[in-house]
Amino acid sequence: MNTIHVDVVSAEESIFSGEARFVALPGESGELGIYPRHTPLISRIKAGSVRIDMADGSQEFVFVAGGILEVQPNCVTVLSDTAIRGKDLDDEKANAAKLAAQEALKNAKSDLDLAKASSELAVMAAQIAALRRYRNKK
Repeated sequence: MNTIHVDVVSAEESIFSGEARFVALPGESGELGIYPRHTPLISRIKAGSVRIDMADGSQEFVFVAGGILEVQPNCVTVLSDTAIRGKDLDDEKANAAKLAAQEALKNAKSDLDLAKASSELAVMAAQIAALRRYRNKK
């Protein structure tokens, strides 16, 4: 069976490294699917979940808050400032952060405050969606 090596790296640590049959993640223009021997590609990615179909048939989920994707025929690298394993996502923390972002959006006094709050809200909404997707796959 053909596999592709996948690395998901955050600013703090390597989140995932292993062999996979398929990788799906949120590209800037839509969902990207990557199989072994994919054409080389560099793209920005949006906040959302990276689904890694492992060689043994299991799946691994990682939430990323945007970042950069590099694809080579035998290797996929996902670089993100923030990446969290699906099993480490915390529903309570995510919902609290979403509420805080909504409050910041209401209280924004400048265009910069508004942009920062909107961005944080989008990331938290994507994290909550990733958490639900992870829980539904278990």
